[in-house]
Amino acid sequence: MKMIKPIVNLNKIIDGYDTFLLGYDGVLTEGEGILPEAAGAIKGLHDCGKKILLLTNSHLRVAAIAGILQANNIPPSLFSCIMSAGEIMHYQLKVRSGDFSALGNVYYHLGGIENSSVFYGLDYQQTASLESAHFMYMNEVSGTEDTIEQYLPSLEHAASLGLPFVCTGNDTSTFKNGKICLAPGAVAEQYAIMGGRIITLGKPDSTIFNYCLDAVEGKGNVLVIGDNIATDIKGACLLGLDSVLVSKGIHVNFLGEGYIPDVAKARDLSNSYDASPNYVISKLRW
Repeated sequence: MKMIKPIVNLNKIIDGYDTFLLGYDGVLTEGEGILPEAAGAIKGLHDCGKKILLLTNSHLRVAAIAGILQANNIPPSLFSCIMSAGEIMHYQLKVRSGDFSALGNVYYHLGGIENSSVFYGLDYQQTASLESAHFMYMNEVSGTEDTIEQYLPSLEHAASLGLPFVCTGNDTSTFKNGKICLAPGAVAEQYAIMGGRIITLGKPDSTIFNYCLDAVEGKGNVLVIGDNIATDIKGACLLGLDSVLVSKGIHVNFLGEGYIPDVAKARDLSNSYDASPNYVISKLRW
């Protein structure tokens, strides 16, 4: 297990890296706007001539994320690449290759308010009936108080029909309206336990990282910054990249609210996922 070093400010370690790959939820936002300290870190990296990438398991398409950044006075042009699981899902649904080749074109939406941007312009139709669906799709939960139990009737019904479950993102928890809550990845995991077929798309899959990394020339040494050990840090480890764990993110209930991160707890968490960051920082700040 590598040594995990606590840091307070990102600028203390930037000299060894040329490109910084940032997560979105838990790093730039907690579900409501862009965190001011994170915005300062983006400006600091840009002013130092560093390449900045944004890679997220969000179902949002790239144009929507760029709009959020712009609305928070962060020009999307500061990023060398912005990529999301939603954007990649849209492409996979369009080309219908691999796991997507035999899905059919009628889907049942499970979870929160329908956001059909991944299906925009494509030959797919939504149905209100599981019996008439070719597959089930989920991009977010209905609310911050959602539990797995409330989805069990739909999952059991879908499993009895043999429907595939398509899920944008692998996260089992995320930020919604500033609160840590259930995420679609946990619902997909439950469906798999029940014997259902799942098709998920997101970090830590190296293919997802490479969609972003391959879009940048001369990236040099890359540092991944994320708040999720299972997705961000695990993905960095799979690619042999250095990483920073944001402790006041999705793991805050375990890692604590301290300004100086608890390295011992970060190490314990890393051991449970067999993925260790090089650094831990309480929040992304310059």
